[in-house]
Amino acid sequence: MAKTILITGASTGIGRSTALYFSEKGWNVAATMRTPEKGADLSDYPNIKVFKLDVLDETSIKKAIDDTIRTFGDIDVLFNNAGYGLVGAFEAMTQEQIKKQFDTNVFGVMNVTKAILPYFRERDGGTIITTTSMGGLITFPLYSIYHGTKWAVEGFMESLQYELRQFNIRVKNIEPGAIKTEFENAIEFVSMDVYKDYAPKAHQNMLDGYKNAPTGEVVAAKVFEAANDNSFRLRYAVGGQSPMLLFLRRVIPNSWFFAMVRNVVEKGVVKKSMG
Repeated sequence: MAKTILITGASTGIGRSTALYFSEKGWNVAATMRTPEKGADLSDYPNIKVFKLDVLDETSIKKAIDDTIRTFGDIDVLFNNAGYGLVGAFEAMTQEQIKKQFDTNVFGVMNVTKAILPYFRERDGGTIITTTSMGGLITFPLYSIYHGTKWAVEGFMESLQYELRQFNIRVKNIEPGAIKTEFENAIEFVSMDVYKDYAPKAHQNMLDGYKNAPTGEVVAAKVFEAANDNSFRLRYAVGGQSPMLLFLRRVIPNSWFFAMVRNVVEKGVVKKSMG
C-alpha cells in the first residue's frame, strides 16, 4: 500500500517540488495550500490531490486532514513547509509585519502539528517533517525577525521530539541553505532612511547567494530521505552552503564566524563609524 504525505505550502517552491518528487516515487500526496487554484495543475499528476489549508485556520486544517484520510486512507508524514520571509532593518518593521512573520512561520507550524498529533498517536506512529532553515541555527544581517521564527521552530521541535518518541512519532527538521525557488522573489524587504547606506546593499549581497543555488528538487530529495528514515535523527542540512556553514558554526569561535558573515554580506557596504 502506498504511503501518504500531507504537505503545507505546496503551490510553489520547495512544497511543489516535494509534491512532485513524492508522486514520482509512488507516494500519495495531499498538496495543501491557502488558494487551491494556484496549484490546481498538481491534480493532473499521479497520486496527487489538492486540498485547501490555511495554517492559521483550525477548521481548514482539520478538514484538510480529514479529507486526506478519506481520500487516501491514511497519513504517514506531515511536511510543515508553508512560510513567509520578512527581511530588512528591524527598526523599520511594523507590528503587523512582525506578527504576520510569527503567525505563519511559528504558530502555523504549531497549529498543523497539534492537529495531526491525535491521529498519529491513535495509529501508533507518524513522522513530522518541518522546513526550518540553516537560519534556525545561524544568523545573517537583516534577517532578525525571520531568524527569530526559525530559531523558535528549531527549539520547539527539538523539545517536542522528546515527548513524542513514546508514541513512535518521529520529528525531523529540514535545514536548507539558499535554494533557488520563487521564495527569494517573494521576500518582503523593509528599510528606512537611516539604514540606506547599509540595508539595500547587504540585502542584495544576500540575494546574490541565490544565483548559483540548487533548486527545490535537492530539498525534496532530502525530505524523501527523512520520510523514509526510521531513526529518530532530528536534523537534515541540505544545499550547497548549509552543511558547511552549520559545521563551521559548531567548530570555530563566534568572533571568526561573525567576521566571515560580515565579510560576505557587508561587502561594499558603507557603514557608520564605530567611533
